[in-house]
Amino acid sequence: MEQQELSDRQEIVDLITRYTRAVDTRSWDDLDEVFTDDAVLDYSPVGGPADVPRVVKPWIAEGLAGFDRYQHIIGQVSIELAGDEARATAYFTNPMVSIDPEGREKLWEVGGYYHHELRRTPQGWRSTRLLDDVVWTRGF
Repeated sequence: MEQQELSDRQEIVDLITRYTRAVDTRSWDDLDEVFTDDAVLDYSPVGGPADVPRVVKPWIAEGLAGFDRYQHIIGQVSIELAGDEARATAYFTNPMVSIDPEGREKLWEVGGYYHHELRRTPQGWRSTRLLDDVVWTRGF
């Protein structure tokens, strides 16, 4: 592998980490550094919208508001590079904790894949499309 390919791959993995970190820390505006303005964030497989970031960010925030805390765990990341465009699939597990009225914690879990289509921009790699592909859930 040449140095540019290694660098591109690492930047894409970092971008996926920034996506999950922004969600896990409820730093919704940080998602603007992950996606292009016209990106399509497709949460339709889980009953959400498929729209641009400014429309989808409030939906994500509202959907996660009932959880006290949550944490993405990213596993394998498969990347296909084609010049200034790429596709990446990241395996994820997402445990989430809610607190019931009696103060007890309940664990919910989601697992699946994040499928990204990406483009190199003057600001670095950005996702132009995200598909939230849930494969399994527990606790729902």
